[in-house]
Amino acid sequence: MPPRPPVQAEPPAAARPAAPPTPVTPPPAPQQARPATPVQPAAQVPARPAVVEQPAPPKPAAAVQAAVPPKPKVVLEVPQTLTVKQFADMLNISGVEVIKHLMRNGVMASINQVIDYDTAAIMAVDLGVEVKEAPKPIEEAQAAAMESGKIVEEDPSKLKPRPPVVTILGHVDHGKTTLLDAIRKTNVTASEAGGITQHIGAYQIEVNGQKITFLDTPGHEAFTSMRARGAKATDIAVLVVAADDGVMPQTVEAINHARAANVPLLVAINKMDKPGATPERIMQQLSDYGVLVEKWGGDVIAVPVSAKTKVGINDLLDNILVLAEVQQLKANPDRPAVGVVIEAELSKTKGPLATVLVQAGTLNVGDTIVAGPSWGRIKALTADTGRRVKTAPPAFPVEVLGMSSVPRAGDTFMVLKDEKAAKNYTAKYAERDHKAAASARPVTLEDVFAQIKAGQVKELNLILKTDVQGSIEPIKTSLEKLSSEVSKVKIIHTGIGSITDTDVLLAIASRAIILGFNSKVEAGAAHIAETEGVDIRLYDIIYKMIEDIQNALEGLLEAKIIDVTDGHSEVRQIFPMGKKGFIAGVFVRDGKVSRNSTVRVIRGGKSLFEGPVSQLKRFKDDVTEVTSGLECGIYAEGFGEYQSGDIIESFHKEKAGRPVRVGS
Repeated sequence: MPPRPPVQAEPPAAARPAAPPTPVTPPPAPQQARPATPVQPAAQVPARPAVVEQPAPPKPAAAVQAAVPPKPKVVLEVPQTLTVKQFADMLNISGVEVIKHLMRNGVMASINQVIDYDTAAIMAVDLGVEVKEAPKPIEEAQAAAMESGKIVEEDPSKLKPRPPVVTILGHVDHGKTTLLDAIRKTNVTASEAGGITQHIGAYQIEVNGQKITFLDTPGHEAFTSMRARGAKATDIAVLVVAADDGVMPQTVEAINHARAANVPLLVAINKMDKPGATPERIMQQLSDYGVLVEKWGGDVIAVPVSAKTKVGINDLLDNILVLAEVQQLKANPDRPAVGVVIEAELSKTKGPLATVLVQAGTLNVGDTIVAGPSWGRIKALTADTGRRVKTAPPAFPVEVLGMSSVPRAGDTFMVLKDEKAAKNYTAKYAERDHKAAASARPVTLEDVFAQIKAGQVKELNLILKTDVQGSIEPIKTSLEKLSSEVSKVKIIHTGIGSITDTDVLLAIASRAIILGFNSKVEAGAAHIAETEGVDIRLYDIIYKMIEDIQNALEGLLEAKIIDVTDGHSEVRQIFPMGKKGFIAGVFVRDGKVSRNSTVRVIRGGKSLFEGPVSQLKRFKDDVTEVTSGLECGIYAEGFGEYQSGDIIESFHKEKAGRPVRVGS
């Protein structure tokens, strides 16, 4: 055995060989971080017992976990849509790993493909990550709010009074534009064809230091079409009635449209300078339509005026300011501007131009603006007087130069931070606009049926058109008696004659159903109704109409068979067919006519015959279908008394899924 080496001083702890691994987890950090101790001479360092170096007994696992502070829980905010790569970056993993998880969940996607929040949330669960939906950007929240007629205010404490926005309504030739001309002290009428307003104008005036903005519309159609697009731009409606003429059909329509919009009404009894002016008779007629003026104990202000002599103009303006003060109209001028497009056009020299009304915020030259699918950087702002301005505060109308395309009247606009945000907004606009249009569509009786069954309290708006005046009152009374605690029937408009596009626009704006008793649907109205999903129901028996509404309100509505119009053809010539009778040579004006269609012969607005098509010919050949813009021959067995100019309406029957026109 070799001689034993001399005893050396014991090395410091850091220099000794590592002890065998122990079950303690994790190893104590302080020993690893301790600096090395200098080596001492052997005579000065006494030998230490080996037991001192024995490892401490292992600590309980609970004690170790308690000693380590818990990490804060991280919840990732995921937007509504994002690409696979963006989601992988958020998780700090490779895109390939995310794609694998997508494939396991049955989703085939590339690295740049867009996924929605729900898909991302499912993957996050698989990966052990908690996520939540990120809040929408302010422009998206603003867009959604404005589609419902509201404005998002980030700081309500900054609201300040703003001028009222007033719309002039009334019957044609009752002096709407002349009255506004007298107010503005400019000659607008002289520059317009026939003295009738040809476009929507917006003007602002000042009265005793207070401003009023006027919208001069070509009629309640424009007023309602803007409402149908979701724009609520009017604070007060001024109804102009000629003192020598009285309440006319368009006056009644204007009343109903303003009432449906829930806008305060003020009556201006115009043409008081005429010898036959009888304001008392006007007040009596207005009361027949539910407009009770203050003089007769009501709450509607009526002001006698003369646009020609300017008598009563100041009184009218003072009353407008009083109504505005009662409403306490306010807006925040210190935010990015939002508002509504009043009108738009394509100028040959300037390009797209849009007249906008600022509803909140301040619009500035140089702002990036979006309006529906259009966007641009504002190059110039022009006031109604023709002068250039640099800013436009709330309730101020201006013409905007610099849009990429022509927006639609009624589109909401807003200012965004830059061009990138504007392009992203317009890219998403189409889908959002489609959803908004779907949600804004009028209800159908099937909708009412479902809502009643669900126990929801609902108000059913109805528009009633009849062939004669005498039918309106008994039908209206019978329908209103159907109201109950669960649902209320509300007749928002009645009239005589055909169902027009104005009726359809009101139905869109008010979420109403149109009922026709012995009334027809005009071609233009039928097209809009079919496009927008308006429920038009036609009847020739009153009790059937009442029964349908009652069944809907009581949740007993059964599926109905409806008439869906395929097209309209005009009779140009009549050809004999021997003993069979006559065949009508027609020009297909719109839609189509098929060999399996049913046709209705209409002359002077009245239906003369209804039956199937027996033969359909194109020249000498039998055909199955002829589309618009072509000529053909229609033979309907059982009818041969055609006249040039007759309209042949082709249609087919189907179950009511989303009714457009329903027969009795």
